[in-house]
Amino acid sequence: MYHKFYRSLYRIRRVEEEIARVYPTDKIKSPVHLSTGQEAISVGVCEALRPDDVIFGSYRSHAMYLAKGGDLNRMIAELYGKATGTAKGKGGSMHLIDTSAGVMGTSAVVGTTIPQAVGYAYALKLQHRDSVVVSFFGDGAVDEGVFYESLNFAALKSLPIIFICENNSYAIHTHQLRRQPSANICERSTALGIPAERIKDDVLALYQRVSAAVQTLRSGAAGPRFFECMTYRWKEHVGPNDDFHLGYRTLEEAAPWFANDQVKKLARMLDC
Repeated sequence: MYHKFYRSLYRIRRVEEEIARVYPTDKIKSPVHLSTGQEAISVGVCEALRPDDVIFGSYRSHAMYLAKGGDLNRMIAELYGKATGTAKGKGGSMHLIDTSAGVMGTSAVVGTTIPQAVGYAYALKLQHRDSVVVSFFGDGAVDEGVFYESLNFAALKSLPIIFICENNSYAIHTHQLRRQPSANICERSTALGIPAERIKDDVLALYQRVSAAVQTLRSGAAGPRFFECMTYRWKEHVGPNDDFHLGYRTLEEAAPWFANDQVKKLARMLDC
């Protein structure tokens, strides 16, 4: 099992490192929001899913897309603005889709795929299918009204959906505690009657918890489920560079996250 997780984590990391290398040449025709440092969430979640399960995501979507089995060649073609890309070269990095792999689409507008995911889950329930939907979004999306509307409807209809909040603490350059009075995202979910759990940056722990949730939903138990996944983006909000010189965050804050790099952690486990 460790080999499979490591392969997925390492592949995503290397792909994004190459994107970061090429980006300054202007061959890539769209802005890129790198998932570097956040790969463990996508891998931990997507390894718990079946091919017929589907995911919806945000603009920071490379890891999610690749972890679910999205076509790498089509993804890179999309970044280059080519007609062979996932959106025929018209969407760029922020609009990836591969329905054959269950990647139903991502969006540049914060929070907009959350209601789409809920709608898909509602359709699955009406069709009496046992597939599961996963909605990925960042902590910034929790500030959007559609977040509450969507979770309320999902809870009301007991839908087979798992909400994954990738909490990297920042909405662009603004820390969570400058946007929200307290770090209580899980409490916002439970207030709507949705069981919620905060998970540290640990790919194996996340896989185990999401796997259990998926099996619960497949059994016909009332959904949905909510996971707040604590993480940290290593690069600037958009682009391939570091941004610690801007002053809104520090290297000291980032150091524990660098030390807990899940790619290196899994590599050490393979050596054992």
